[in-house]
Amino acid sequence: VLSVGWAVDGQLSHCIMAGQELSNRRFMANTVNKPLNVAKQVVKLAVLSRALQLSLVLVSQSLGWPYDTSALLNPPCLSSDLKLQSVGSLSEHPGEIRGLWQLVGKFIQRSIVWDGVYYVRIAECGYEYEQQFAFLPVLPLCMRFLANYVFFILIPVVGYRTTLALSGYLLSNTAFLFAAVYFYKVSLYILENDKLAYRATALFCFNPASIFYSSIYSESLFSLLSFSGLWQFLSGSNWNAASLFAISSGVRSNGVLHAGFFLYQAVYGAYEVAFHYKRSWMAVQIIGMASFQTFCVFAPFVAFQFYGYLEFCHQTSLGTLRDIRPWCSKTLPYLYGFVQSHYWNIGFLRYFQVKQLPNFLLALPILSLAICSIFTYVKHEW
Repeated sequence: VLSVGWAVDGQLSHCIMAGQELSNRRFMANTVNKPLNVAKQVVKLAVLSRALQLSLVLVSQSLGWPYDTSALLNPPCLSSDLKLQSVGSLSEHPGEIRGLWQLVGKFIQRSIVWDGVYYVRIAECGYEYEQQFAFLPVLPLCMRFLANYVFFILIPVVGYRTTLALSGYLLSNTAFLFAAVYFYKVSLYILENDKLAYRATALFCFNPASIFYSSIYSESLFSLLSFSGLWQFLSGSNWNAASLFAISSGVRSNGVLHAGFFLYQAVYGAYEVAFHYKRSWMAVQIIGMASFQTFCVFAPFVAFQFYGYLEFCHQTSLGTLRDIRPWCSKTLPYLYGFVQSHYWNIGFLRYFQVKQLPNFLLALPILSLAICSIFTYVKHEW
């Protein structure tokens, strides 16, 4: 289907909008011909930011015990037939891992906190509990693949759980480096100013939430897929963009919002073709193609919700629902929304509470800077 889509997309691209060709030519002139040393500078900047973050983590780890102590919670998997379960049990018996490697393993496992606890657990044991469905499967699947087929030699040395954590750290930091490069490319296309694009990339590398991009979190992988997908979209490779955006919706739920790019382009392109070129059938084809691309972007996230429905809402052999959950009987059984609301109290304006005032004050400097930057940019452009 994707092959047919690529072929049809190639035939229709010259009719989508006349202005896009001029934009793409300007895009190629502004980006492809840039010297390679700029990309190298971006990579060096990203590496420097990761080194700084690692140094801060090491210092903070050595100065005191972390606020979140959930790293110590590591019960055996509920399922006993998981692959590498016997090998993974090495991490449960420190006596089998002695000396320096034991210290390394303990240090790494101590760093598995907050969302990292869930991602490592899912990678090791699969989805066992309802609240785990707040964390989408692409990142833990990648971690498991790396641990089982790339870094498997480390499992007897430091244990399976530590190997999974190492895989997650390596994946997040590597993805961040490539995300920074694509961020620079997209910024250069939009801003049409190499110095400004480089400064924007520097702010991305050293942003206040930068620690999440070096932890076992989904931010780095999602950023890479988003920025690289935008790069493909801006260069006219819509099906490449759709593929990357589709994977992103299996990393974070807001990946489905990438479908808006195709819908906006379709509406604009269909209007141009129908009213300027008087080709109504071509406009229908454009809208149909964008609708299918939107479907592809939504598919991984929707499939994950369906998997959760089968896990918690399917009928037993006796014809009764097994441990029926409140969301199962809804007209639209939306597991992700229920988990976010029930376990994390996430909802529209729910965060705006008096007790959260210290967090707002903590974020006030960077929020003020961001708002001023937006107003300055809009004022300059308009």
